[in-house]
Amino acid sequence: MELRVLNYFLAIAREENFTRAAEQLHITQPTLSRQIADLEQELGVKLFTRSNHNIVLTEDGMILKRRAQEILSLADKTKRDFLHKDENLEGVISIGCGEFLSTRYLTDCIAEFRKKYPLVRYEFYSGNASNVRDYIERGLLDIGLMVEPIDLRKYDFVSMPVKEQWGALVQLDSPLAEKDFIAPQDLLGIPLISTSGEFTESSVGKWFGEYAGQVNIIAKGNLLYNEAMMAQSNIGAVIGIKLNCNYEGLRFIPLLPTLEIDTALAWKKEQIFSSATSAFIEFSKKYLKSISYDNL
Repeated sequence: MELRVLNYFLAIAREENFTRAAEQLHITQPTLSRQIADLEQELGVKLFTRSNHNIVLTEDGMILKRRAQEILSLADKTKRDFLHKDENLEGVISIGCGEFLSTRYLTDCIAEFRKKYPLVRYEFYSGNASNVRDYIERGLLDIGLMVEPIDLRKYDFVSMPVKEQWGALVQLDSPLAEKDFIAPQDLLGIPLISTSGEFTESSVGKWFGEYAGQVNIIAKGNLLYNEAMMAQSNIGAVIGIKLNCNYEGLRFIPLLPTLEIDTALAWKKEQIFSSATSAFIEFSKKYLKSISYDNL
């Protein structure tokens, strides 16, 4: 029984689909099917019940899933114990990230990690939550900084030590700029620029409550900088989260009732990572958990 095959098995159990699992593992579906058939033959049990739409673990499959997770976790820990003694650790870590205040804690974490492993390099991809999640699913990113809640079936994660606050970016000559807070009814009749996605199902849509059907969304975007440019051109007011940025001629005003979200640094479960990525994940878990809200 090889560790590689156990990882294949866990990928199928996670995705509940051979095709998606094969894509994640970067192997062909026939190869994956053959490996699992060999594993079933070796163990003398059936691991999956197959249907037209998905696959389900058998009772024996569920037993193997628990054992496989323990075996791979021990193997990974053993590898990390040796990796952390290697000052010459090299590699590239690919990270997806939205625009958040919590990004600063991620970059601070990288700065501390670099003191220990200066030869490691980084590739950053900026996008919204769906972009980052899609790139992780396709194997193009190792780690992603994204909005909670996180899908616990697929991801392990560590929460970031800061909350993201929603508000409105308005022009300084707008009557709204004189307010300390903005309520849902204050935004009725005003052209609004919102984040991409289904508005009514979003946290902002729910914040509007009974007024959601009266909101005039005239544009959407996935990067606040571009949305702020539209606000500067007097196209509308932007609904977004507060960032450590200043935009000339605009003022950020918090929403009332207060609307806040949490973010987390996440990665796929049972994924085989490079030595550099594995070391960074372990480092980031300890680093970020050591920071409390009280110290911010």
